[in-house]
Amino acid sequence: MRSALTAPLTALAAVVVLAACGTTEAPVTTQSPAAGSTASATATPVTLTDARGKEVKLDRPATRVVSLEWGETEMLVSLGVMPVGAADVKGYATWDTAAKLDSTVKDVGMRQEPSIDSISALDPDLVIMESDDEELATQLEKFVPVMVAKGSDATDNLKRMRDDLNMIAMATGKTDAATKLMSDFDAAMAAGKEKLAAAGAAGKPFIMADGWKQGSTISIRLFGKGALVSEVATQLGLKNAWTGKVDAEWGLGTTDVEGLTVLKDPETRFFYNASDGEDVFADGLDKNAIWKSLPFVEKQQVTKLPNGIWTFGGPASCQQFADALVKAFTG
Repeated sequence: MRSALTAPLTALAAVVVLAACGTTEAPVTTQSPAAGSTASATATPVTLTDARGKEVKLDRPATRVVSLEWGETEMLVSLGVMPVGAADVKGYATWDTAAKLDSTVKDVGMRQEPSIDSISALDPDLVIMESDDEELATQLEKFVPVMVAKGSDATDNLKRMRDDLNMIAMATGKTDAATKLMSDFDAAMAAGKEKLAAAGAAGKPFIMADGWKQGSTISIRLFGKGALVSEVATQLGLKNAWTGKVDAEWGLGTTDVEGLTVLKDPETRFFYNASDGEDVFADGLDKNAIWKSLPFVEKQQVTKLPNGIWTFGGPASCQQFADALVKAFTG
């Protein structure tokens, strides 16, 4: 399912995986004839290779863009490109506050099933998606260029994020804005790492999770090695305490409350996301004896992230997450 809570997942399993783009190679972007254009869109043609390995050609940098996934929607807005349409606008407003949409953006349906008619009616010059839905891409490409972003790569998700951002920036003529965005992000990360070290928090263990309830069963999703936000925390100098099995694309794994009993380090801090109001950790586990016996629960080292920090977003969301970690560890 691609619901807000479990997105970008498609099912509950021992390891939960979402297909992103059907390739393991980082997207390569080129612009013709002059790479590294200025931030303003010009009539210069653009040619780039997306995450499918497919060449995408534009007569000029795109200005009327439709985005079908929240991470790419955030990147567009962060670059100064307000999309003409986006998938699940209401859900985006709940889960991603790092780059807000204005009232002009039209909703084109759900992320897992956008409306082709709604997209076509907006007369876009580019659609950005993060899916290996070849049938959808083929239908869209009958009337508009389609660019597929990778969305996640647990082998190096921060590099993947940069690659996706740069590809979107090339397609929209916003390469200068992308350079500044990443420069600001790198500076914020360096400052956060320095602050953590000064507080004696370097190397401290953390856990990042979210969860959901089906009937009487509570499932917990762990952000393990390679997950985007895990890489953010690791770059800050923290240590991911979850070493259980995760998938190779998103760095995600699932467990139940009993599975958390392996986390015995009393210095571990537990972070979780529950932006839609369904807080299974505060409400669903408040009377669970195993949960209450966990060291980080006993020591009151459980932190709910501020609402609207999207854990699969761009540099703006990642910076929000980093700020929340630094605040929790430094008081």
